[in-house]
Amino acid sequence: MPEYPPIASHGLIGDLQTAALVSADGAVDWFCAPRFDSPSIFASLLDQERGGDFTIAPALDDVTVRQLYLPDTAVLITRFLTPEGVGEVVDFMAVSDRPDVPTDRHRLVRALRVVRGTLTFDVRCRPRFDYGRAPHTLEVDGNTATFHGPDLDVHLSSSVPLDGDGQDARATVTLRQGQIAGIVLETSAPGAAAPEPCTEEALRAAMEESRVFWHRWIRRCRYRGRWQQMVNRSAITLKLLIYAPSGAPIAAATMGLPEQIGGERNWDYRYTWIRDASLSVRVLLDLGYVDEADAFRRWLGDRFRAPRPPGAEPMQIMYRVDGDPHLSEELLEHLSGYRDSYPVRAGNGAADQLQLDIYGEFAYATTHSRDLAEVAGYEGWKGFAALLDWLAGSWDRPDEGIWETRGGRKDFTYSRVMCWVALDRGIRLATQYARPADLARWTTQRDAILVQVMERGWNAERGAFVQHYGSDVLDASLLLMPLVGFISPKAPSWLSTLDAMDRELVTDSLVYRYNPEASPDGLRGSEGTFSLCTFLYVEALARAGRLGEARYAMDKMLTYANHVGLFAEEIGPTGEQLGNFPQAFTHLALITAAMALDEELDKAAERD
Repeated sequence: MPEYPPIASHGLIGDLQTAALVSADGAVDWFCAPRFDSPSIFASLLDQERGGDFTIAPALDDVTVRQLYLPDTAVLITRFLTPEGVGEVVDFMAVSDRPDVPTDRHRLVRALRVVRGTLTFDVRCRPRFDYGRAPHTLEVDGNTATFHGPDLDVHLSSSVPLDGDGQDARATVTLRQGQIAGIVLETSAPGAAAPEPCTEEALRAAMEESRVFWHRWIRRCRYRGRWQQMVNRSAITLKLLIYAPSGAPIAAATMGLPEQIGGERNWDYRYTWIRDASLSVRVLLDLGYVDEADAFRRWLGDRFRAPRPPGAEPMQIMYRVDGDPHLSEELLEHLSGYRDSYPVRAGNGAADQLQLDIYGEFAYATTHSRDLAEVAGYEGWKGFAALLDWLAGSWDRPDEGIWETRGGRKDFTYSRVMCWVALDRGIRLATQYARPADLARWTTQRDAILVQVMERGWNAERGAFVQHYGSDVLDASLLLMPLVGFISPKAPSWLSTLDAMDRELVTDSLVYRYNPEASPDGLRGSEGTFSLCTFLYVEALARAGRLGEARYAMDKMLTYANHVGLFAEEIGPTGEQLGNFPQAFTHLALITAAMALDEELDKAAERD
């Protein structure tokens, strides 16, 4: 089997419309264009033979590699330490003056420089269009090369000569201390004009522009707490995963990375989940990024108002970044998958699932506002009220639940809790802003949900709230119950639930979503601990007053971040990162955990 880099051995770069992963060995092994959810151009992370890559690395075997970000930016530096010298590859994607305007033109800049000694780099660019399914042709002319794909051209503009190698391009670059060279990869529509020549002056200017862009952006962050560096990195990661033309965040930059090596739990996360993205609104607002939060709320409103077939639910659980609801799932049978983790899926069949909790997250996002009238207006309120009228008569149904299990619909406790959130927030807003609403009906149904959850979601033998009615299975999604105000974080029934989770779902402060053996989810295999849930656990501990445990769990969890501060979806049995990478949900939960823990620690210090 080919040698695949660990999932964690990557940094993320992007231009707010698409993104690329750069491995610690100098390979761009994941890149889709012109959007996050477009077919891949480089995908050797999913198949080293067929996927394609763009690799720059020293022509030596004795190499030590270090990778870091230029502080508080999305400029990634890969350092190669060798007996002959020390070299660096500086990778970033240039953010255009109008990132909110969709474009086929995306520039991935790779600058090579030597800081000590003399070093020779091998350069290899082998794009494989449409997930490796589509052929291409190549034209090479001195310092330029153009790969003609079916719907997109890829141009290379280099400061050194390029050579053709079949349908690939290669170069050899030898630099002495202080010298710099570069290669710019630029995508465009077929037949578009070639990019400008790559010069040292242009490279240095592009690096400075990127540094200034990110420093200006991060200066707007209001967080000044104990975990500044990790929160800043998480904020930048969330920004990189937001599609600027629509304001819609994707769940992760990748598809097909496994939750278990060799298993079938491999999904496409390059889409916008109502749940994940809605919870990011509160985080963005708390950090001071009002424009980003409002852009997504507008996107949410457009989804709610979009035409839908008769009898369809008001909203899907996920969409493409432009709001397209069609996410048909297909198997890419020609790809072997990361370390033979098959099948590789493009699209996501869970888009058609019923998950009632999304209406609670939708309400949670749309009702966090400086001024409701400013964001939504009267017409927006009428639409929101109509949604709550519908939910008041539709909440009491089995669904597939937050984890998108494929084992059949059940009465999931978390789904009911979030339906309660939707109605509760609607009642508060109607009262606060004196808006027309069927308050009597909303209140009756809200209270009915609370009573139902307390009576049927509670398992007396376990002394805990459970995953779904009639079960004894614990579920970490319920860590959100006190965080959304459904129950006091110090209520006896909640503290008992937290204790039960401690015993069954927590290992070394890491938290499993649930036990799939106890609650079959329709899939073979197992999974690692879920990093989102671990950060939710930290916040729940903090709100429950268990501050010593919360801080220890937080600090331990941060040791599982990769070398540049990024998290995938899960942590495996030996501490390896698993699942799609980096995951937005994990990074937003890190931020909320840090803010909550800061708040509780400050309160405790004041009491002392």
